[in-house]
Amino acid sequence: MLRCGMIKTAMRYCARDFTEAEIEWIRRMIAETDTYRYQLSLKFCEQFNWRKPDGGLKDMSCRVALLRMERDGWFTLPPRRRPVVRVHATRQRTLFTMPQAEINTSAGTLELHVELVDKKTSALWNEYIGIYHYLGYTPLAGAQLRYIIRHQGAVVALLGFGAAAWSMACRDRFLGWDSARRKMNLHLIVNNARFLILPWVRSKNLASRILAMISKRLANDWEQRYRYRPVLLETCVEKQRFTGTCYKAANWRCVGDTKGRGKLDRHNESKLPIKSVWLYPLCKDYQRYLTENDDGQTQAH
Repeated sequence: MLRCGMIKTAMRYCARDFTEAEIEWIRRMIAETDTYRYQLSLKFCEQFNWRKPDGGLKDMSCRVALLRMERDGWFTLPPRRRPVVRVHATRQRTLFTMPQAEINTSAGTLELHVELVDKKTSALWNEYIGIYHYLGYTPLAGAQLRYIIRHQGAVVALLGFGAAAWSMACRDRFLGWDSARRKMNLHLIVNNARFLILPWVRSKNLASRILAMISKRLANDWEQRYRYRPVLLETCVEKQRFTGTCYKAANWRCVGDTKGRGKLDRHNESKLPIKSVWLYPLCKDYQRYLTENDDGQTQAH
């Protein structure tokens, strides 16, 4: 049943506050126009200037927000044009990701090559993560970069970087920013959401060496794709499984632990694994860019 009456306060979806006037605009568009969901998200972003840091429309985030608003009963979206096909849920293992010969040598002797994932290698990255990472494969949130690390052509490790967590108390205390600055500059933080060294690769110090290699190039890769430079990396390490040794060895800093709540837990009910939060600066004055920069943009080098 749809909710009736006026919306008393702004509602937050996908890190954006939606006002009463915006909700009414969406309802009117649905009722008075013959528009598809995709068109609705584009029109909303254009109407209310919801854009990414590079100037592009945030239509993907808008589509997710619309679905969540429909789930919460604010309106009913137009019917889907096509049924949803969850390809990643039915993906079959291919010969490319079968276990390989064991690599058992020190990291310094490996000839590592960093490969930025593109359309040709996207499915391969997804398949490796889906099979061998304990969290499995799910699409990364927001702007993202994925990497494949090879030794003599063979895949040895994979990493994925995406949108930072909206709120983490220990991180936010460490940075010293308020909610307004966080909202403005959160895109300057990038989250290391996946890091996998394949199980047949047993190489001392490999993880910290890979992290060091990636941290030297990620800001440039990100700027080339999205036209702005991030200034800080973050990651969350599940404490029951890992100690974060490789991040410490790569000079990341642990700033505290999560509270065991999911990002959508609004009522303090979730009991998720506690994770340690690690940060790595990509430039010396990263805190200034995150807490003092009025326009949310950066030319950090």
